[in-house]
Amino acid sequence: MNTMKKRKVWITGASSGIGRALAIELAGKGYDLALTARRVDLLRSLRDELQGYPVHIEVAELDVSRPDDIPDVLERLVEALGGLDIAIANAGITHVHRTGDLQHIAKEYQVIQTNVIGAIATLNAAAAQFLKQGHGQLVGISSVAAWLTLPGSATYCASKAALTAWLNAVRVELEPHGIQVLSVHPGFIETDIAPNMKRYPFVITAESAATSIAQALGTTTRTLVVPQWPWQYLVPVLRRIPDRLLQRML
Repeated sequence: MNTMKKRKVWITGASSGIGRALAIELAGKGYDLALTARRVDLLRSLRDELQGYPVHIEVAELDVSRPDDIPDVLERLVEALGGLDIAIANAGITHVHRTGDLQHIAKEYQVIQTNVIGAIATLNAAAAQFLKQGHGQLVGISSVAAWLTLPGSATYCASKAALTAWLNAVRVELEPHGIQVLSVHPGFIETDIAPNMKRYPFVITAESAATSIAQALGTTTRTLVVPQWPWQYLVPVLRRIPDRLLQRML
């Protein structure tokens, strides 16, 4: 990646949670930013909040669950920003339900549409830009749920597993073209997407997660677990929990 100029970063889902925290973290480091989300009013407020930093910030309304809109929005942002170096597919949703309840199928569809199709469409549009310029970094915000069995969150787990698999395959494909691919796996993060997270162990703030992610940007890191302790060591253990024990936890 070209590191001789100020980096320009696109973040989806930047109106809250990790995306918002990342925008603040990167603005403080001097990154120019393209911020997108469904709630453009919150993006404008965030842009105003960051006016004290000597950076260029562009905002645009974007719902990644409507993938046909993504290339045009990105094209306008790249033109306004004067280029793009890093694309972070952060937008995502979750939904907790019990399998067999047919009232939830529309919600399940939306989880897949946003977390899988939306993320792939986001990074695919950025990859087209990076292939033309010969450098760039694709970053997908997955989850430790990609590797775990979380009863009640089966579709969310499946969506993150799909995104992780896609990132791993794309990394092999694009590295010869000068494009890096980073798969980020947050554990329990205190954000709007999952309220009441404080009741769980090892919870960290979105700001803490953003600091760790920012440190990995522009590096050759392929997979990042946030926070590294204890999840990087705990996940292999949790994956071996017998089904009978998981059933008792329901």
